[in-house]
Amino acid sequence: MSINNFVENLDYIQNFYDRVEDKELLYTKESISTMQINVGKLCNLACKHCHVEAGPNRTEIMTLDTMKDCMEVFRDNNFSVLDITGGAPEMNPNLKYLIETANELDKKIMIRSNLVILNDPNYSDLMNYFADNNVEIVCSLPYYTKNDTNRQRGEGVYEESIDVLKKLNVLGYGIKDNLSLNLVYNPGGAFLPPAQEAIEREYKIKLERDWGIKFNNLFSITNNPIGRFGMFLKRTNNIQGYMQRLSDSFNPGTVESMMCRDQISIAYDGKIYDCDFNQTLGLTTEGINHISNLKGKKITNRKICVGNHCYACTAGSGSSCGGATA
Repeated sequence: MSINNFVENLDYIQNFYDRVEDKELLYTKESISTMQINVGKLCNLACKHCHVEAGPNRTEIMTLDTMKDCMEVFRDNNFSVLDITGGAPEMNPNLKYLIETANELDKKIMIRSNLVILNDPNYSDLMNYFADNNVEIVCSLPYYTKNDTNRQRGEGVYEESIDVLKKLNVLGYGIKDNLSLNLVYNPGGAFLPPAQEAIEREYKIKLERDWGIKFNNLFSITNNPIGRFGMFLKRTNNIQGYMQRLSDSFNPGTVESMMCRDQISIAYDGKIYDCDFNQTLGLTTEGINHISNLKGKKITNRKICVGNHCYACTAGSGSSCGGATA
């Protein structure tokens, strides 16, 4: 049985769907603000917590034609936020098309970066490009210490990440109002993240004291028990305990703010999902499930595909691509 099937077929915790009392909250809002586009699974890193299992040997990458379909739907449905992710989205050769098209529409643009890629001479020019186009950078830095970060993401990653953060500060990121720089914290093991405000204070104190680095916000994200992290849990015999911890920490107050209620998530091949976790599980949206079939149509509210992996987004203070939700 795959780790993904294992997570969804548990007899020791209550099914997530049954746990939610107000079933209306398992539908999207009437109008949604965010289109998240995964432009490919190619990445220069292979982080232990990566739920999409991105890496240097992955070949899946979004084509320009699919991007054009995405942006047509984006424009026609008046989305306000374009959230670009991967893999390392910088490695898609057509990335600038998305950014320039969204800029022409005067929309907010976010890119999710692992930082290290921006030290590669083939991609280092993108730092200035992002700044020139007011792109918000959301970047992974699992911890503010060297050992913890390198253990999770690979040897030398911390040092390169610090170097890139310094360069981004020089450009005005984390300092100028129009250049937002947000960091992402992921727990290094089978436990929930601490309170977001508390860990953000720690990061700001440590990074400024040790490196002179400034940033805007820290997003604290609970590791979802699927993909590469799920296999780690299974390999270390922690999957049952972790799922029980998530279930025991279920917070009904987080359901209303689940990120899937206010977005659609597009995979590299154009298939549509409620979130990038559902992408990993292959749980496409109900009804129209490919971006090409949405062209010329208005997106209406839909029932969200949920499963026991959704406990990761609703445990404790909640978790989303934008951090804690409660």
